Amino acid sequence: MKAKTMKVALGVSGGIAGYKAAELVRVLQDRGVRVQVVMTRSAQEFVRPLTFAALSGQKVITEMFERAEGGGPNVESAIEHIAVAQDIDAFVVAPATANVIAKFANGIADDFLTTLYLATKAPVIVAPAMNVNMLEHPATCENLEILRKRGVRVVEPGSGYLACGMVGAGRLADPVEIADAVMSVLVPAHDLEGETVLVTAGPTREPIDPVRFITNRSSGKMGYAVAEAAARRGARVTLVSGPTGLQVPSSVEFVPVESAAQMRAAVLEHARTATVVVKTAAVGDFRVKTPAEKKIKRGSGPLTLELEPNADILAEVAQWRSSPDQIVIGFAAETNDTLPNARRKLVSKGVDAIVLNDVSKPGIGFDSDRNAVTVVTAADEVEIAETSKREVAERVLDVVKRLRVSRSLPAAASSKI
Repeated sequence: MKAKTMKVALGVSGGIAGYKAAELVRVLQDRGVRVQVVMTRSAQEFVRPLTFAALSGQKVITEMFERAEGGGPNVESAIEHIAVAQDIDAFVVAPATANVIAKFANGIADDFLTTLYLATKAPVIVAPAMNVNMLEHPATCENLEILRKRGVRVVEPGSGYLACGMVGAGRLADPVEIADAVMSVLVPAHDLEGETVLVTAGPTREPIDPVRFITNRSSGKMGYAVAEAAARRGARVTLVSGPTGLQVPSSVEFVPVESAAQMRAAVLEHARTATVVVKTAAVGDFRVKTPAEKKIKRGSGPLTLELEPNADILAEVAQWRSSPDQIVIGFAAETNDTLPNARRKLVSKGVDAIVLNDVSKPGIGFDSDRNAVTVVTAADEVEIAETSKREVAERVLDVVKRLRVSRSLPAAASSKI
């Protein structure tokens, strides 16, 4: 997709991955984007400004205050960051070091790059690249989360051998992946316009007494990512969520619930008008049959809880679809026999797809920003390698789009997709 009148500021900070930014310039240019490169002093130790000037055909900005002829200050350069900030359609930083990320998060503006971040109203994309220990340090994690909450899109780094000799996460994402993220900001897909998407997220709580409850480890991050992505792609979105500490995505209708019974009532109500249902919530399978009306005291002896099953909301929605064209997708957290279990659920629940999440794998799934899943449909299996939950959400919605297209085609044609 071309965006011939679009202009992007590409910030390059100091890191060995800076050489990949040269390739990113070319990829963006191939998509019709004009690129203005801004380099930090540290970046110039790895790649010379002349390289980017030759590739971009644009002046490379390296200093906040350039010197005019005769050695005096250049008055025009003193406000150049404002001019660039107002002229660009997006601001991408690749590679983004831990230092630059920290400055962005804390509002420190001590060079052109960091000042441009504060001055621009354009969408911001950062692609971190650093040593794995630096990436996993609590300070870096908190700084990235601050940026995400401010609307900055983070293109997650890859894993593998790093320049420091270590193995792990921290390698700059592929330039094509970064360019895709930039283009999604410049030219939003809006391929879900006309869809009404119902998303469920988070855990449920089943009371034991007024102060205790049974719950699970779901953070809700996957469902919130799906809701945010669907809204960005043009859908009308309703998010029914159990208790989480997450910020509600903008442009969605939010319905908070607590128990499985409350979630069932909300889901069945909103499913009547939904064209797509994506059920990521980890609904408790059981509830206490008779919760105590008063707090159970410690000294009351051994405690036995009588549990009874909750309703299977996913199967119920699939059985009583509001229309034959309604698409229903469920999530399944499994620890063993993962694929066979997912296939059985696909059939037994009567859904269009099951997103299989192997929660036995460390570092992904519950309470993590990353995930690796397999989307199982009647026709195939789509593996999504470990990546951010935001990217998983986009890929799941791609499957929704594919299912919608296949339903609109004659049977003979759809069988070839």
